[in-house]
Amino acid sequence: MNTSAVLANVERANQWRARSKVRAYGALTWAAFSITAITFLAVAATVISIAQFMIQEGWSTGPVWIAGLVPVALSFLVVAGAAKAARFSSKARSSAEVYEARALGAKAAEASWKTISYSVAFLILCALAWFMVVNDAAVSRTFFDMDLIVRSAVTVIKAFGTNVLIFAVSAVLILVWALVIAIARTLPGEAGRPIRTIAIIYSDLFRGLPAIITIYLIGFGLPLTNLPILKDLSSNAYAIIALTLTYGAYTSEVYRAGIESVHPSQIAAARSLGLSYFRTMRYVIVPQAVRGIIPPLMNNCISLQKDTALVAIIGTIDAFNQSKIIASNNFNLSAVTTVAIIFILITIPQARFVDKLIERDRSKRRSG
Repeated sequence: MNTSAVLANVERANQWRARSKVRAYGALTWAAFSITAITFLAVAATVISIAQFMIQEGWSTGPVWIAGLVPVALSFLVVAGAAKAARFSSKARSSAEVYEARALGAKAAEASWKTISYSVAFLILCALAWFMVVNDAAVSRTFFDMDLIVRSAVTVIKAFGTNVLIFAVSAVLILVWALVIAIARTLPGEAGRPIRTIAIIYSDLFRGLPAIITIYLIGFGLPLTNLPILKDLSSNAYAIIALTLTYGAYTSEVYRAGIESVHPSQIAAARSLGLSYFRTMRYVIVPQAVRGIIPPLMNNCISLQKDTALVAIIGTIDAFNQSKIIASNNFNLSAVTTVAIIFILITIPQARFVDKLIERDRSKRRSG
């Protein structure tokens, strides 16, 4: 066998090995196509069921069916995505160029997984929609009676002002009180041991107690003590005290983590310049610590805002208690849904703001 024949055989062998590594993802593509077909049928059936129910409830036929075409059209786009994946897979199998076939196979896999992802999302939405309309729309009537939601909205929003007041006052007190506890827990030397021990006991105690129990004990317990001033406070004041004690314990740990994250050389440098321990904490350590703990502090604020609903247990007429009164008068929980919507509308922007702060800190660390 001459040299040219040997080289030709080697080249064919190399091409065969390279070709054998090309994947067209045919099975994945057909799986995606099957799931999208099921999704299209599920969306169509769900739209028909919801449209029939809405027409029975007195909605205009034309607008209902026109609105129903939107999810059907979106699900058809998912089917078109599956067809696109199948086309990439077919081209990958028939392509004579190895690298082009690999690129087409990769596109087929990406389009298939994207299609499967959207199909699963549509199926979940269909399941939720079915849940809302089954049994003569019992779930929708119980939790989403729009007439009751509209009628109760003004009353519930006015009562929500109590939640806002409790949150605002508690948040300020918690930030100050928690910093005091955190500094007490970081006092150095033997002289600071008794204060450190008391701070540790306080922190462990109120982190171990559920917030609702603390609110109950303070809201009903302090009036029974007949102590001057404390026995005559309003329910709002008792709620503020209870939330401050509870969240002060959690927030103090956030402060402490920030304080301990500052390098010890900062303390040594400040003390070498003649600053006292408390001046060092005030001017050097705490400002650096706070910058690094803003995201977890914001998370605590979000939790505090939601837990203001717990004050209903001591009779405070907040949004939740007001909604319970409306619900009991109408034998329907849609007013409570109104409260849930209010909390969600306030909390979600705060959560996204926290995510933005965290991402900004990560970017700074990467650039550093």
